[in-house]
Amino acid sequence: MAMARCLVTGATGYIGGRLVPELLGAGHAVRCMVRSAARLRERPWCGRVEVGVADATDPLRTGQALEGVDVAYYLVHTMGSGRGFAARDRAAASTFAAAARRAGVRRIVYLGGLTPGGEVSPHLRSREEVARILLGSGVPTAVLRAAVIIGSGSASFEMLRYLTERLPAMTTPSWVRTRTQPIAIRDVLRYLVGCARLPPDVHRAFDIGGPDVLTYAGMMRGYAAVAGLPRRLIIPVPVLTPRLSSLWVGLVTPVPARVARPLVESLRNETVCREHDIARYVPDPPDGLVAFEQAVDLALRRIKDADVATRWTSARAPGAPSDPLPTDPDWAGGVLYANERSRAVPAPPAALWRLRVGDTLGSWRVEEIVPGRLLRLRAETRLPGLAWLELTCREEQGRTVYGQRAIFHPRGLLGHLYWWAGAPFHRRRVPGDIARRLTRAS
Repeated sequence: MAMARCLVTGATGYIGGRLVPELLGAGHAVRCMVRSAARLRERPWCGRVEVGVADATDPLRTGQALEGVDVAYYLVHTMGSGRGFAARDRAAASTFAAAARRAGVRRIVYLGGLTPGGEVSPHLRSREEVARILLGSGVPTAVLRAAVIIGSGSASFEMLRYLTERLPAMTTPSWVRTRTQPIAIRDVLRYLVGCARLPPDVHRAFDIGGPDVLTYAGMMRGYAAVAGLPRRLIIPVPVLTPRLSSLWVGLVTPVPARVARPLVESLRNETVCREHDIARYVPDPPDGLVAFEQAVDLALRRIKDADVATRWTSARAPGAPSDPLPTDPDWAGGVLYANERSRAVPAPPAALWRLRVGDTLGSWRVEEIVPGRLLRLRAETRLPGLAWLELTCREEQGRTVYGQRAIFHPRGLLGHLYWWAGAPFHRRRVPGDIARRLTRAS
């Protein structure tokens, strides 16, 4: 099959934001269907895609966005959006399916949830309904059904990560003993991209999962092993309802209870793949699918990479960051703590930070420099986490305004205690000391 023109809905979301560059890398042309074009402006690939502004429930604009499209990726869902979510999902899927048929789209690809037989949660039931609507559209459709997706920023991974890091010992709901088949985000993306080349007669759902079948408790222990944390003590108890469990998750992790609840509800049922037919069309890599612990390691390396720190733009006081990574969902802001200060200095931007990458300034090492605009320092002292200082400057009314943001990525419960114990120090001494050193050096 020749290179396709692909439409990606949900391009500002977790999966869609990662899928777009993968499709571009595979040589496909991409059009993003979004409700607000402004939300794409900061994406590094923004200039390489077409943008169609439309809501999936608007038949006219959706139809316009689908004109000339070969493959349409439907990544719209309303997890955690309150009552009536199922009706909204149904309306959006029905509108999109009809518009795709009228526009002559050759294939629809949908990422849904891996569901067991019997009774399922309301959100998984809605995912199944959306899959049926798209499969009944008259357009050849591939539905990929996944359970827990392991990747930095995914809701499932963040919930697993924070529960494991913050609670060395815990009493947990009985769903921690339920078996599931997690899958690495890179394998999900590989399957999604591969679906652009499916033969026209392929019209069905596929189960997708990684090579490991684990309980949630097993995933927590596996995460702890990869992260270098002591073995976690997990004691299941049968008394926590999904609502109480979601409130508990919302208290311990940055995942709000409204998002945690559908995740918890889906974990009550066993979610293990019943077939691996997708490999007939999108073959497994030569070295196999990504194993669970390898997927965790890849996710943690991305989080611990200094580039992550530069992609956070602001934080809610006191110390609770609110802005997500550009490709992460709106709630995924609980990864870093930050403290910001600014002051006017008697030196032009060009004169500041006469340093080079690799130079040291006390216990800090220069990690990145954008002349006259940005200096990033990384702490070299032994800490229960990773720490950076991002230093900026700008000209304002004839003066140079120096800005500083201290960023800390905690490791385990000790890391969080370290940040909060030093909060007065963060507010008072560090910003002034560094600012004085830099301005004196200029």
